[in-house]
Amino acid sequence: MRIHTPDTIRPPFANYSHAVEVPPGARLLFASGQLGITRNDEVPDDAGAQAELCFRAIGAILQSAEMDFSNIVRINAFVSAREHLKPYMEARDRFVATPGPASTLMIVSGFAREVFKVEVEVIAAKVD
Repeated sequence: MRIHTPDTIRPPFANYSHAVEVPPGARLLFASGQLGITRNDEVPDDAGAQAELCFRAIGAILQSAEMDFSNIVRINAFVSAREHLKPYMEARDRFVATPGPASTLMIVSGFAREVFKVEVEVIAAKVD
């Protein structure tokens, strides 16, 4: 993958790249938004713990496609309040290498179930 963060524009605010170029012939994986919930339907109250579960689920999805976190080219993340930004980013940075993939982080009014505070979806690519 080729990272594009031109020095003619402001550097990213955090661990992400302005763009990631996927080479021809790469396999693409589009993962649905993952929520902070365990296999047994347990949802931690803490936004950081929810984000951790999101990334663990993403890791399992990547592994099923014979990929890993280094194959992520785009993250779309959603948190339900400004105070969840930092715990989300701390969790993300434990899983994603530097420089990070292209990324968008949005504050939303809520999710399908009120208990959720974080949702994360990714696009990954791998040249076989």
